[in-house]
Amino acid sequence: MSGERLAPRPLRLVFLGTKDFALPCFERLADSPHELVGLITQPDRPQGRRQELIPSPIKLAALRRGIVVHQPESINSSEGVELLGSLKPDLLVTAAYGQILSPEVLEVPSLGGINLHGSILPKYRGAAPVARAIQAGEKESGVTVIRMSPRVDAGGMIAIVRTAIGPEETAGELEARLAVLGAPLMVEVVDRMAEGPVQILAQDGTKATKAPKLGKDDGRIGWTRPATAIHDLVRAMQPWPTASTEWHGDGKPTLRLIVHRAEVVEGSREAGVVLEAGSDRLFVSAGHGAIRLLTLQGPGKRAMPAGDFLRGQAVRVGELFV
Repeated sequence: MSGERLAPRPLRLVFLGTKDFALPCFERLADSPHELVGLITQPDRPQGRRQELIPSPIKLAALRRGIVVHQPESINSSEGVELLGSLKPDLLVTAAYGQILSPEVLEVPSLGGINLHGSILPKYRGAAPVARAIQAGEKESGVTVIRMSPRVDAGGMIAIVRTAIGPEETAGELEARLAVLGAPLMVEVVDRMAEGPVQILAQDGTKATKAPKLGKDDGRIGWTRPATAIHDLVRAMQPWPTASTEWHGDGKPTLRLIVHRAEVVEGSREAGVVLEAGSDRLFVSAGHGAIRLLTLQGPGKRAMPAGDFLRGQAVRVGELFV
C-alpha cells in the first residue's frame, strides 16, 4: 500500500569483544533481527596456577549459538583486514575488545564501526572508565555509544544512558550493571542505522579526561588522603587489583593486607594510626576522618570480616597502617 513504511533490512554485523562487559550486548544483538556473522575476540590466554587456556564467556556464548569465532592476534594486521573483508559486514560493533582499530579496519564495513563505552563521554576515555570514575568520587556514570575512530574513545556520540552510582557500589558491580544497561541501547542504535543516517554529536575535547589501565600499584592506600577518597579507592579497585595496605604491629613482622570493604567513620589522629581494635571494630585514622575496615585478607588467607581477623591478629590502638 502506498505510504506504508518498509521495515529496514537486517544488517550484517561483526562483533568485536572479549571481556565480560561485552557479553550482554553480544547476546542482545544475536537475538535481534540483524545477522551476526562472526565474533572476533582476543586469543585465549593462560590463566590460573596451571596456566590453562580458558575460553572467555563471550566465546562460549558464540559457540553455543553456532556463531563463528575468530581470534587473530591483531585485527589490524593484513590477515585481520582480509578476514574482516571475507565476512562482508555492513557494520562493526565493539565492546571491551582490547585493541584499537586501525583506519584500514574501519574502512572495511560500509557503515564503519560503533563502540559501547562505559562512561559518559568525553570523561574517562581509556581502558578503566568505571574504576576511575568511582576512584574520582563521581556520583553518576553511564554508557555511551560512539562512532569509532582511530583515536581512543574520541569518536562522535550517538546515544547515552545515565545512571547513579550507589554509595557502596564497587567497580565490578557497576560495570556489570552498565553492561546490561548498554545492551538494549546498542541494539536501538543498530536499528536506527539500518533505517538510515543517525545524528552524531562531536565530543568536546576540552572536557575529556583519561581512564588509564589499572595496575597493581593503583590499589595502594595512602592514609594521608581523606577517608572518603580511601573509601572510593577500595570500591574502585574491586575486583582487581584490590586496595591494599601494610600493618606495622609493635614487635611483629610487617603484614600486607588486602582491603575488600570499608566505610567512612568519624575520627581524628595522625594518618594511618589505629584508633580502635576490638570485637568487629577496626578503625584507622585518615588525613581527614577515619576508615572502618570491614573485610580484610592476609597473605595466603581468604577474605574475612574484621572481627575474624582481629581474633587471629592482636592489633593494638596506636599501631600503624601504611
